[in-house]
Amino acid sequence: MSLSMYDASAPRFAQMLRNLDAILAKAAAHAAAKKIDPAVLLGARLFPDMLPMVKQVQIATDHAKGAVARLAGAEVPRYEDTEQSLDDLRARAAKTIAFVESFSAAQLDGSEQRPIALRVGGKDWSFTGQDYLLGFALPNFYFHLVTAYNILRHNGVEIGKGDYLGNP
Repeated sequence: MSLSMYDASAPRFAQMLRNLDAILAKAAAHAAAKKIDPAVLLGARLFPDMLPMVKQVQIATDHAKGAVARLAGAEVPRYEDTEQSLDDLRARAAKTIAFVESFSAAQLDGSEQRPIALRVGGKDWSFTGQDYLLGFALPNFYFHLVTAYNILRHNGVEIGKGDYLGNP
């Protein structure tokens, strides 16, 4: 049995975004309990040349919504990147989950050979649907998701691998 493009994308994105939402809720509780301004967590970085936590979440959600839209041949919704609180980030995750879950297996399956063209960082990229999903969208999604997790963990939020993986 082969793995469908739908099974490899939409449910995985939605599950991990739900885990991210739970992690962000723990971050908010941590900030309140420790009397830390939540903005400190949003601006936190692992290293000065890395993007802050807020941007990591924004990019992770961008990859999730972009992947399912491109694979389905649909327009990618544009988010304004104006989140200024943990609640704003949770709302963005919820909006992305709803968008990802709006696609059916019929819309994504069969997209393995769909041409996907992107312009990222001033460079043009061309993929087949399968190469895009497996070699670009998923790795970037997980990278930014785990970086957001690591920033929060590094800043004392009591989360662990179980929070990251959730309950599949």
